Amino acid sequence: MIEDALYVAVDLGAGSGRVFLAGAGHDELLLEEVRRFLYPPHEIDGHLRWDLIGIFEEIKTGLREAGARAIDLNRPVQSVGVDSWAVDYGLMDDSGRLTELPICYRDGRTQGMMEAVFARVPRAEIFERTGIQFQNFNTLFQLYAHNLAGIPASAARLLLIPDLINQFLSGRSVTEYTNATTTQMLAAGNGQWDLDLLDRLGLPVNLLAPIVPAGTDLGSLRPELAAVSGLERARVVAPATHDTASAVAATPIDDHRAYISSGTWSLVGVELDHPLVDAAVAADNFTNEGGVFGTVRFLKNVMGLWILESCRREWQQSGVATEYESLLEQLGHQEPSDLLIFPDDPRFFNPRSMLATLDEQLREQGQTLPADPPTTTKGILDSLALRYASVISRIEALTGRTIREVMIVGGGSRNQYLNQATANATGLVVSAGLPEATVIGNVMLQVIAQGRFASLGEAREHVARTAASERYEPRGAGGWREATRRFAVLEARYAR
Repeated sequence: MIEDALYVAVDLGAGSGRVFLAGAGHDELLLEEVRRFLYPPHEIDGHLRWDLIGIFEEIKTGLREAGARAIDLNRPVQSVGVDSWAVDYGLMDDSGRLTELPICYRDGRTQGMMEAVFARVPRAEIFERTGIQFQNFNTLFQLYAHNLAGIPASAARLLLIPDLINQFLSGRSVTEYTNATTTQMLAAGNGQWDLDLLDRLGLPVNLLAPIVPAGTDLGSLRPELAAVSGLERARVVAPATHDTASAVAATPIDDHRAYISSGTWSLVGVELDHPLVDAAVAADNFTNEGGVFGTVRFLKNVMGLWILESCRREWQQSGVATEYESLLEQLGHQEPSDLLIFPDDPRFFNPRSMLATLDEQLREQGQTLPADPPTTTKGILDSLALRYASVISRIEALTGRTIREVMIVGGGSRNQYLNQATANATGLVVSAGLPEATVIGNVMLQVIAQGRFASLGEAREHVARTAASERYEPRGAGGWREATRRFAVLEARYAR
């Protein structure tokens, strides 16, 4: 282990990616973004697909830039780690080439697939076996749809997105555990592929790769990549390859703290030491995703800032200036909005027009969408805060824990209005920080793998000591109690 070693973290979101050079020396948390790139999915061959070849070309450029920067700093690069969004996968042939570009989880191919799967294996049994929440884009339903349409005859291996990148980097074909759990294809009890379930659904289990834990050293960079990037000594380490798993790994949580990984999606949950699988959890559609070092991420997905970002795109396309910071500055007081929506309405998942879909839900409530962006923005953010509060309340009921503090991490932690609204809605102290929590968690797993830290707890202590956070106390209880009552009516109407 080298005290001044650097690490490369590749962080792939569902539409944009970054490459960071990072260090974790004594009292240091160095994060330097060396490459940022965009890759929206495109309609190709009848499906919404990811240009994974183009993504990897950007990653290679990022590795070269990281290598050059490391030379400037006169510090060696110890390893490279990749994390990404969940559930999407690609198929490779025997020579390690993609048989086709991976299909995006927002593609329409999974419509009706949940019902088709449940006709063969009951919903309740699938949850009992996997402990994973039902979403129609889970890998289980994507693969079922793919199998019905016809899997290419040349396909020899199925790998999730970060595992594909790791294969391109190192030559090893494995599936990292934390991301694998999101597929709804693993047995909750042992963390291995549920071969019986997959056989009963007629799915091609022969394509599945061995599962490895977060922090696994996958070997050296391929020689040709090492040569062009200047990273001849770098290893490839599989961190927690699911981006939320990496974010949670970086977050200093305990039995009385909940986390919100806030971004395009918001993941609201707690960390457990075993899966919680029972009828009440199934009824509320919570999930038990794999964490690092034997932990479980007990959480619920909330639609997140996707709703607001989609609105901003439409406003901008119509010529209305809606710069993010300027928009938030116009929101004014912290009393809850008269305009409330239910954020987890499935219609918000990928509509042609988010504004039109918001108006549709509001008209069902006897309201209409306001013409001015700030009023709509305030309503969206207040509704998100109220949804967070409801989910945290259910977590307390399901786990028997008392939550005293909420840790907000990820890009959404920069949204001061939403942070304060969350404190108001939950009645709890909110600590917000670690906007790059996913990158930090990615790096921490690499650092642990190389022996710099002896445990997750030690790594989290280092993060807490070297990273700043902001504290928000709850305010305006009376108005928020009434808003909670109004929101509960919406939740009862729309929650599924």
